[in-house]
Amino acid sequence: MRLLLDLTKPRLMNRIKNIFHRVRSKIAFYPSLISIIGVLFAFLLIYMEQRHISKYLMDIAPGLVIDNTETARTLLSTLIGGLISLMVFSFSMVMILLNQASSNFSPRVLPGIISNEKHQIVLGLYLAVILYNIFILVSIEPTKSNYQTPGFSVLIAIILTILCLAAFIYFIHNISQSIKVGTILNSIHLNTKNKLQNIIDNQEFKAFPSQENWSLNTIDTTGYFQGILSGDLLETCKNNDLKIVLKFRKGQFVLKGFKGLMTNKPISEEVKGKILKSLIFSSEELTGENYIYGFRQISEIGIKAMSPGINDPGTALNSIDYLTELFSLLMQINELEYWTDDKKALRVYAERNTFSEVLFNVLATYRPYCLGDIIVSQKLLYMLNILGEHVINSNQSEAIQEEIINIKKDLELQIKNSRDLTKIKEGFNSWS
Repeated sequence: MRLLLDLTKPRLMNRIKNIFHRVRSKIAFYPSLISIIGVLFAFLLIYMEQRHISKYLMDIAPGLVIDNTETARTLLSTLIGGLISLMVFSFSMVMILLNQASSNFSPRVLPGIISNEKHQIVLGLYLAVILYNIFILVSIEPTKSNYQTPGFSVLIAIILTILCLAAFIYFIHNISQSIKVGTILNSIHLNTKNKLQNIIDNQEFKAFPSQENWSLNTIDTTGYFQGILSGDLLETCKNNDLKIVLKFRKGQFVLKGFKGLMTNKPISEEVKGKILKSLIFSSEELTGENYIYGFRQISEIGIKAMSPGINDPGTALNSIDYLTELFSLLMQINELEYWTDDKKALRVYAERNTFSEVLFNVLATYRPYCLGDIIVSQKLLYMLNILGEHVINSNQSEAIQEEIINIKKDLELQIKNSRDLTKIKEGFNSWS
């Protein structure tokens, strides 16, 4: 029995962690959780009122207790109405923020803003205090007895409302900072940097056997591949003496029937079903632990800034600076991702996006929109020259040199001013 619990515990924690990450990104997660706490706190105070806590407080500090039933009702009603108005205004601010971020930057940054814990906690605090006030208001009994008025609970309601006002001031400050493009870029950059650094710190090279004569199996679902439930998959591999190769990458859209699952020996439909249940597919792109989304979001913000409607080359320059550091980290990551069982036996590996692939995808989007601007063009060349000083292998060096050649060819087609072309070839020092 103990062995069974030891085997199922990692699997259970894996599933709980996966569900938590999915739910946590929803804007209603923290508000719902904090609202429940508010309701439970109201019931606790009602129970304490039945034990005459207000009478005890009146004996100690009578000036803090409201002992008039009608005054308590009026005050609580006023607090509820004011907090509802405050909450509606705050939610409106969030919607305006999301709309502006989608229009000016990129729709892909919305999940990061929606999942902002600070905004969710403030909104949850509003809801919790409103519900608390409502339950306390309902609990007031229609009697002339002074001690039937929940004076202590009303005092707590006043304190919580003052706390909501302080949270509202903080909310306005925080949301005004969140809409700044620099804040958004820096947040995406730090998040992606942490993911890359975590991979670098924990990676190790392993030799995986050749896949010659391995069985090729189809994927029976459609969606974006987000990762694996490692505990479930490794247990299936260990119980069936399997080694697995995933021929698709995190974030890739996989169509049902795609032949992307290789095993070292033929497997039954039952085993295949267990393997597929261990693979996480989603109907939408979720950031999760996939650092590629960070590169995509930063590059999209930079490209959007160069559009005629926004015309903000400064943001494009900043985005290239952030990408430079991320690319330097990406160079240090292995092209394969490995999973081992509890005995350190290599069981599963999947391909990662290589440095050359990510570099081409990023610059292929910048070139058509940014090479008309000489400053941004020079910035791209500067980024490539800096990366050329940090190459680890010849493939990375070749990819960088090829991109430099492509940019210079496109510049000759787009920039007609010979002096500008000469300056770019000489590598002038821009102010960015």
